[in-house]
Order: sequence, then C-alpha cells, then structure tokens
Amino acid sequence: MLLPTREAIVFVKMLPMNGGNGKSSYANNSLLQKRIILEVRPFLEDSIKDAFSSGIPSCVKLADLGCASGPNALSAISEIIHTIHGMSKRMNCKSPEFQVFLNDLPGNDFNNIFSLLPDFYEKLTKEEEGTLGHCFITGVPGSFYSRIFPSRNLDFVHSSCSVHWLSQAPAGLEKNKGHVHIANGSPPTVIEAYTNQFQRDFSLFLGLRSEEIKPGGRMVITTISRSTEDPSGGECCDLWELLAESLTDMLAEGLIEEADLNSFNLAVYYPSEGEVRAMVQEEGSFNLDKLVTFEASWDPFDESDKYRGALNVANYVRSIAEPTLTSHFGGTIIGNLFGRY
Repeated sequence: MLLPTREAIVFVKMLPMNGGNGKSSYANNSLLQKRIILEVRPFLEDSIKDAFSSGIPSCVKLADLGCASGPNALSAISEIIHTIHGMSKRMNCKSPEFQVFLNDLPGNDFNNIFSLLPDFYEKLTKEEEGTLGHCFITGVPGSFYSRIFPSRNLDFVHSSCSVHWLSQAPAGLEKNKGHVHIANGSPPTVIEAYTNQFQRDFSLFLGLRSEEIKPGGRMVITTISRSTEDPSGGECCDLWELLAESLTDMLAEGLIEEADLNSFNLAVYYPSEGEVRAMVQEEGSFNLDKLVTFEASWDPFDESDKYRGALNVANYVRSIAEPTLTSHFGGTIIGNLFGRY
C-alpha cells in the first residue's frame, strides 16, 4: 500500500489481453487473477479504512489501472465501494457518490465491461438496500506509463496483475536467440536489459501516479513476482521458456521464420520483493506502508490431473499473450502453437 509524498509523455505500442467471451478470452481464463484479488482483499480493506479514517469526501474518485475485461474488472471496485459505504454508515454520514475510472490500453475490450454494468449497478443497489450514493463508471483508455488523469484528482488507486507488464520489450536483446524472455540460458546482458527496463518503467509509473493522487490518498498494487533474487530462476521464467520451446519446434518444421523467433521478446518482468521495496524507496514519491507476498498456483483450479492442469495453464497463457503473438507471427500459428504448449 503506497502513500503519495513529475511529467512524461510516452508513446508505446502494447497489446491488451484477449477480448470477448470466447474459449480463449481473458474473461474466461482469468481465475488466477480473481484468486489473487480475493487474497489481497484484507489488505485492500485496511488501506481503504486508513485512507478515509478522518472523513469521506462527498464524491470518492477511484481508479483501477490495467483493468482488462470480464468480471474481474469490477471485482475490486465492488469491494472498495462496499467498504467505503460501510464506513459512511458507521460514521452516520450520507453515502458518498462514486466516480470510478477503469483504465487499460486503447485496444482493451471495454465493451465487454460496459455490458456488465447494468447487472453490476443493480447488485450494488440491492446489496446496500438502496442507500448507496450514485455510482458513475467510465472507461479511460491509455497506457499507465503516461499521465491519464488530472493532477491531484484521485482518492484511491488500485492495480492488480498489471505492472509486471513493461511499456515495451527492452532494447539490446539480440543475444537472446531461442528465448522469448529471461531464461537460464540467457546471457547477463539480457537480464540487465530487462531489469533496467523494469526499473525505468516502475519508477515512471510511481512518479506519474503521485501527480494524479490527492495528498493523503492511497494506492494498492498487486503484481506477479518471483520468489528468488535471480531473475532467470523460478516458475515465471519456466512458463515462457515452454512457449519458446514450442516456437523452436515450429521453426524446425518450417512453420515460422528464424528471424521472427529471434526478434520476439515479451514485454514482461517479474520483480522480486526486494526489487519492489528498493524501487519504491529510491523513487521517493510514496511511503511504503505494507509489502506482503503470497504464493499462487499458475493453475487456479489446482487440478490433480496433470493434463487438465497443463491445459488450464496453456489457456491462461494464450489469453494474455495471443494478441502479441499474433501481431508478430500472424494468427495462423496460434492454434498449432498452443496445441504443443
């Protein structure tokens, strides 16, 4: 949980998760992210109560950064609204109004979220027995590596499973041939390039948010991290090395071009707990109130059947990586690729 204590314009091309409600959509393959949101709920509630302990404004402005699509986009927002409304009742105050900003990349399937809003509003009203203040939800397309809100505008910011995505794949990865991310076989220059890119991006993210959050506001960030200090170790890297191996098999069969494989690197980095702590302290815009780590399985269904478990993980990876893979290799390889993965 971060407390605010610069301006940049970044033009980058990043691709969002799979939209829609199909078999390979993010909406239908994001149970892992849902479980993470549920795991963080107690810390989210604590931060909200701390933020509004001395009073609740008549209109609370909330933002969820990297909201993606599907029901998860509204899950944390629902929790935040209920918690603040409960506080207002205990304070014998009128419920505030809520202005909610859902942010993601311009290509995100915001229409999927908007289609859920009528039922979401109805459920909120029913659960709070008609005592809830008006709630206004808006989509805000744009990269969170740029300014997306006016200065000193937000009371509370939430972001889950998003900031490990970089603004772009690092430069200087020419020696990372045969890999699509950091791997055990990656040279030190590749690890350094990814580490430096994360440090630049996360520092920029913090600085921009400190401009947008009101004094005394709060930000709760959940990111996928690694359990080891070695950036090339752990399951996070293994997940993408399996993808690289599948692509390498397709190269051997003449299904993709070698130049395409060697020039493809994912814009993602999983920091360690120590890296996050050090970056927050070094950037200096926020006070780090609490930093907690917990374990989560890549297979959120925890299948005992290894085949079904592997299929669940493959569907998850496809839902988050297919647009980027399609942009680079073309859409015709996707079914074959994840059949192998």
